[in-house]
Parts: sequence; C-alpha cells; structure tokens
Amino acid sequence: MPSSPSASRGPGPARVRAAVPCGLALAAVLVLALNLRPGATTLGPVMQELQASLGLSGTVAGLLGALPGIVFGVVGFAAVRVGARLGMSASLAAGAGLVVVGLAARATVQDAGRFLVMTVVALSGMALGNVLIPAWVKLHAGSRTTALMTVYSVFLTLGGSAGALVTAPIAAAARDDGEGWRWALGAWGAVALLPLVVWIVLARRTGHDFPAVGAASGDGGSLLRSPTALALTLLFGVQSMNAYVQFAWVPQILRDAGLSAGVAGAAVAVTAGLGIAGALLMPTVISRSRTLASWMVLFGAMTALGYVGMLVAPVAGVWLWAVILGVGGFAFPTVIALIPARSRDPHVTARLSGFAQPVGYVLAAIGPFAVGLLHEATGGWTAVLVLLACSGAVMTAAGLRVAGRVFVDDELLAPR
Repeated sequence: MPSSPSASRGPGPARVRAAVPCGLALAAVLVLALNLRPGATTLGPVMQELQASLGLSGTVAGLLGALPGIVFGVVGFAAVRVGARLGMSASLAAGAGLVVVGLAARATVQDAGRFLVMTVVALSGMALGNVLIPAWVKLHAGSRTTALMTVYSVFLTLGGSAGALVTAPIAAAARDDGEGWRWALGAWGAVALLPLVVWIVLARRTGHDFPAVGAASGDGGSLLRSPTALALTLLFGVQSMNAYVQFAWVPQILRDAGLSAGVAGAAVAVTAGLGIAGALLMPTVISRSRTLASWMVLFGAMTALGYVGMLVAPVAGVWLWAVILGVGGFAFPTVIALIPARSRDPHVTARLSGFAQPVGYVLAAIGPFAVGLLHEATGGWTAVLVLLACSGAVMTAAGLRVAGRVFVDDELLAPR
C-alpha cells in the first residue's frame, strides 16, 4: 500500500521505508544508476565525428564537454525543492523521463543548437538522480544504506564506462559515412526506458516521500558554516572536473598522440571501469575505517602520476596511465558514499547532497571548457596535462579534511 505524505513526519520514515521491498529498491537504484552517465561519457569517443557532422567548433565542442557539470550544477540546485514538492520517487521518475526524451531526440537532430538543447534535457534528468538518490537511499534503506550505496556507485561507474567503451564500435558498425554516431548515441535512449518504468511503479507505491526535518538536524544552519560540507564540495568538484575532462578530452589527446579512436575510447573505459572496483570497495572501507587519510593521499598521487605519464609516454604507456588514473578515480565513489556517511539525519543528507553536488559540478564544468580554450590557445596538450596533474594536490587537501568521522549535523548545531 502506498505511503501517505504524512508518513514522512516524526516517526514516519520507518513506515516509508517499509513500503519499499528490498528487491524493488535494489532494482530501482541499479537501473537508474546505470543510466546517469552515458549521456555524458558517450560524446568523447565520437567528438571528431560530431564536429564534422554538425559543424561544431572547438569552443562548442568544449562547451559540450562542460555541459554535464553546468547542467548537473544548475539543475541540481533545484533538485531538493523538486523532491520536496513531488516526492523523491516521483521526481526520480520524472528525471528518468527527461533522460529518455533527451537521449533519443538528440540522435536525430541536424544542427548543433538542437543537439545542445536535447543534451541539456537529458542531463537535467540525470541531475535529479545525482542529487536525490543518496537522500532516497538514506530515507528508505535503513540498515541497507551501505549496500545500496555500493550498488549505486558500482552501476553509476559501470554505466559511464560502458558509454565510453561501446560508443565508437557501435558508430563504426552502424554506418561508414560519419553518421554512425546517431545510432551509437540514440541506443541509450532506448536503454533508459527501463528505469522510467521501474520508477513510475515505485513512485505509485511510495506516494510523496521526502525526509522530514529531524529535531537534531540543524536544519536552520547554513551549510557554509560546515567545514565538512565545504571540503566535500571541493573534493567532489575537483574529482568531477577530472572525470569530465577525461570523458571529453582524453580520447582526443590519445588520438592526437597517434592512437585509434577505438583504443582511445577503450583506455578511457578502463579508467572509468576501474571505478567499479572503487565503488565495490570504498563504501565498506568508509563504514569500517576510523580515518581515510592514506586513501586521500593515494587518490591525489595517482591522479597526478597518471597525467604526467600521459604527457611523457602517451602511446607506450597508455594502459598503465589508464589504470593509474582509474585508481585516482576511486575518489568519486568515495565522495558519493561520504554524503550519507558524513550526515546522520536524512533531511541533512538531502541538503548536503543538494549543496555539495551542484556546487561541485559547477566547479567541474570549468574543466572541460577551460581545456578546450587552453588547447586552442597553445595548440598542444602539455599545459593542459600539467595543470590536471596539479589538481591531485587539491584533491588530497580537501580529502584529508573529511577523512575522519565528522558529521555535518554536528557542525550545523555548533554555537556560532
């Protein structure tokens, strides 16, 4: 029986959680996570074909690379309010619908403007999922929070990796006239139908589900007062910037070094795919560890080393650098899992997710766009790779601040 809106007040969250069987919650999180990244990761491997087919300039191509961060940031700021108005499950169903429409429609357009618009539509649906899933899990999963966040992180990473891996081969197999990218990108619109159906069913079952304000949530405090929230935001932003630069530009960096489109796409898929190991590992590490300091140093060091290696020996060491960058990318499932782990109250989790992810994605959006401009200005990739290597130090500094068992709720309640 669907839970009522009142079921999310006072002691009600337990009744809301009971309305979602474990199997349904698992399936819903799994299929949605799988579809929250291909809209972004599928563009890099066919960017050259997109530029030729739609007449994209280098600046517009850079904007396409930056769009995930921009849209995830802008729409993410509104996601918590949307969730409060519609309920989180209904909002996630609506987001899945936007993903279907945007991904399917952009594969049919004939000009750059419409392609950009449909990409924004798809990314807007993904932005709702990015922000609301951690809070949805915190509200509905109870003792299964770590397990569901592990599933979420694994399939989020798997979807991104699959998008990077299969796009170029599908495009090459579908057409040999430079238009195969339409089939390769459009196929993901069909894949996204599954989460749309599942979340419609789930929304009908849960009714209006949004976490109530807990007595000890510190709801009136600004998240700007929380050093943990700020550090999580910076860590999220720097890591996401690196991820979207990798999705948008590393394939082209490797192609310019002499590798084929298929090998370049596969290298990025290896980097992204190693995040699956991180997604399986890090939620459990977080729940059992007193400190993550050594992990945060490792993430920053591997990120820096991977870019330096790509600068020195991009062809001979391509698979080694892909693996090293993949280990550095463990920072992503770590920061995603830290959002519920560094908050106690589901309402604080929603607020933290609605702050750290949008602000972080706005920071991340600067990366791909700046890379496009810097590459055009310098005519090469040396300056780009040096600056990306330096980002590893920033990642470590932010990570060390959230490495211990600190909680945003406590900081919001602390006297001014």
